[in-house]
Amino acid sequence: MAQQLLMPKATAVWLVDNTSLSFDQIAEFCTLHPLEVKAIADGEAAQGIKGMDPIITGQLTRDEIVRAEKDEKYRLKLAPPKVRVPEAKRKGPRYTPVSKRQDRPNAILWLVRNHPELKDPAISRLVGTTKHTIEQIRERTHWNSANLQPMDPVTLGLCSQIDLDLEVEKASRGMPRPEEVAEEERLLSAAQTQNYRSGAREDGELDAAAVFAKLTSMRRTEPEENEEEDELR
Repeated sequence: MAQQLLMPKATAVWLVDNTSLSFDQIAEFCTLHPLEVKAIADGEAAQGIKGMDPIITGQLTRDEIVRAEKDEKYRLKLAPPKVRVPEAKRKGPRYTPVSKRQDRPNAILWLVRNHPELKDPAISRLVGTTKHTIEQIRERTHWNSANLQPMDPVTLGLCSQIDLDLEVEKASRGMPRPEEVAEEERLLSAAQTQNYRSGAREDGELDAAAVFAKLTSMRRTEPEENEEEDELR
């Protein structure tokens, strides 16, 4: 990984204030224009920037500065870093060993059946395949469709369980969970609840009217029975 100067403008401010280096030397070391370095020296640029000592940060040595001050044609060089930082790996398609590439169609079929929420890019990241192959397996036009058997990609060693869980969780965001759907089906809607309540009220009113009518008829029959008993006596 190529070395880069940290905070070049702040370093230029420090070099202008603390060394006798030429504008061209400072400009080339800090990847600035000589006129910009001259503006810094005149106080016309970088007025609010605090200078940073490149010696403290380990990007320049005192001997290197002294050597450049004695020779205007000498160009400053960054000091080698004391700690080597490994270069970050670029993201790309997952590498699949040759011995396991024949298992990819089976893993794709397993993902398509067991996790329909996964999109093609997610399956491609997990198994390291192409979109065309995924489409063929979805549409059953793959050349070996008759012999494919769904197999867990984690068991096959094509991906880790953590990667699979992350992709499934990412694809499931915003989708209702099965228990939430079941709960919604069990609950009645507002309109159904109102209709149920209104029907109960009507039934209640009808029952009350029937009871009242029955009581009235009973009251009427009681005097008639008493009169018949008196006549018999």
